[in-house]
Amino acid sequence: MSEGARRGGRRGGGGAARRAERTSGKIEQARFITRNIPDLELLDDEALSIIEAQADIVLGEIGVSFPENPEALKLWREAGADVQGDRIRLPKGLARKLCETAPSKFEQIARNPERAVEIGGRNLVLAPVYGPPFVRDASGRRYATIADFEKFVKLGHMSKWLHHSGGTVCEPTDLPVNKRHYDMLMAHMTLTDKPFMGSVTEASRARDSIEMCDILFDQGDGKGLDGRTALVSLININSPLTFDSIMMGALEEYARANQAAIISPFIVGGAMAPVSVAGTLVQVLAEVMTGVAYSQLVRKGAPVIFGAFVTSIDMNSGAPTFGTPEAAQITYGAGQLARRLGLPYRSAGSFNGSKLPDAQAAYETANSLNAGLLAGVNFMLHSCGWLEGGLVADFEKFVMDADQLGVLHKLAEGIRVDEDTLAMDALREVGPGGHYLGCAHTQANFKTAFWKSGLLDYKPFETWVDEGGRDTRALASARIDKLLADYEEPTLDPAVRGALMDYVAAKKASMPDAFM
Repeated sequence: MSEGARRGGRRGGGGAARRAERTSGKIEQARFITRNIPDLELLDDEALSIIEAQADIVLGEIGVSFPENPEALKLWREAGADVQGDRIRLPKGLARKLCETAPSKFEQIARNPERAVEIGGRNLVLAPVYGPPFVRDASGRRYATIADFEKFVKLGHMSKWLHHSGGTVCEPTDLPVNKRHYDMLMAHMTLTDKPFMGSVTEASRARDSIEMCDILFDQGDGKGLDGRTALVSLININSPLTFDSIMMGALEEYARANQAAIISPFIVGGAMAPVSVAGTLVQVLAEVMTGVAYSQLVRKGAPVIFGAFVTSIDMNSGAPTFGTPEAAQITYGAGQLARRLGLPYRSAGSFNGSKLPDAQAAYETANSLNAGLLAGVNFMLHSCGWLEGGLVADFEKFVMDADQLGVLHKLAEGIRVDEDTLAMDALREVGPGGHYLGCAHTQANFKTAFWKSGLLDYKPFETWVDEGGRDTRALASARIDKLLADYEEPTLDPAVRGALMDYVAAKKASMPDAFM
């Protein structure tokens, strides 16, 4: 898919024209990834069956808690659960049976139909960082503002390898808590035409998200979404084994409206889950099955995603750690469990604990991104921009990560073996002792043969010095300036824009500002 070229004036013919074509401001948008490579599966069937059996024991003997949610307890009681106070215990097999009505794959529509994504199966959809209260750029670290938020949405719109605009790419702390979701949704709805996420910080804000989508996606018949799925939203479980009423209230709103929810335990190994990989997988499965099952009690067939946010702690300092072998093992194992449930899978991202976009950030991010690709992840939140354990959304790292997401696209293609790629004509043409630079096969394929970074520097040392000896962060800053200079807001029907603005104005006027 492509937005088409944005170029300057015409240049001369021949080699100059070809160089101009390769270096012009053309903005491309890649389709979501469809894997042509196998998933990496670390656990055999016996181990998976044991973990599943232990998860059933957790649900039957220990149970899970639904505090301050009498309606949820009522639904569970009617479904056959043993309800004592706010804790429910489920008969063996009940949660898994209820999960069967959740779809294995679904489409999330977008304002631009070419940007719609299919979540599940062999597909991988990439979305940016979510939730940090702070931002960082070349000038330093500070609290995020709505201007920062809008800048991230524009960069996401311009990023070739990102398929999704995400949700709370940073928390705009300059706006009232009870009203900022309107401005964030307006940014996603007007500054990009990629799919996006809804608000989950209160049930009423989830309802607002749905009502704004009813306006945005109405087809002129007054039916709004009419059952189509336009939102994917993040429902975190308060691990261990607690489903708080705020998140469940948002889940209920989305499920009733056939909007998708990521049911995602918030796992910090050693603090909110056992220190062992197998024990963590037992807890993750028990929590996810409960959340998915509950969504189906609210509405059979509501789209949901099996989520697993995974990190561990440094047992000396208590600080979270990222990109570790254990996190990768949990990511792989949870992917196998998700596929056995027949559910789309969310995990991995550009996770790291570094304070700056440095070598630590790069190593930990690469470990997590590659694990996500190989684990069969279908929806990857936090795929670019994450810094400092999720406290910071970093502008330069956003474009660094977004550039590297192209590697995932290339790896997912697998290896094509056919007459062209076997290159026997080239082998015959060049023969012993020659080179392939000018042969016919190279000339026919050089434009697409190798993935090419849009950011990293491969120039000779002398050229690098002449251009200022810039490091990757400096190159990323220049890339940000270029992307924002080339940015053009996608067209939106003025009547729809006006209706959204009227809705937001009326909602904001109906309540006082709240900053807590």
